[in-house]
Amino acid sequence: QVQLVESGGDLVQSGGSLRLSCATSGFEFNYAALGWFRQAPGKEREGVSVIHLGDGIAYYADSVKGRFATSKDDTKRTVYLHMSDLTPEDTGDYYCAITYTTDYWTMFPERYGNWGPGTQVIVSS
Repeated sequence: QVQLVESGGDLVQSGGSLRLSCATSGFEFNYAALGWFRQAPGKEREGVSVIHLGDGIAYYADSVKGRFATSKDDTKRTVYLHMSDLTPEDTGDYYCAITYTTDYWTMFPERYGNWGPGTQVIVSS
């Protein structure tokens, strides 16, 4: 069965960096797109970045462009979200999920499934 598990969340000071990991199993790795999403308290879940696991092309939300980067390790079936220059606005629970739709670049959460349990990121000012 499909499994995605996030890790790497932590408490970090503003301006700091973190690397989140999404370990995956149970699906054809190269045929899916994997998205990173976050949900702040009282807010809706939003897409942060997505990477197609076949060609490695990634897209980012405007709010994180230039600060976040997504990479993948095919051997480990793991996708990483490298976050830098963090601000308190980046605080939230971070999730990974997959999709096989062609409009994966839109990062609409409803187009994704097999959500992981999430990992918490807290950025203090």
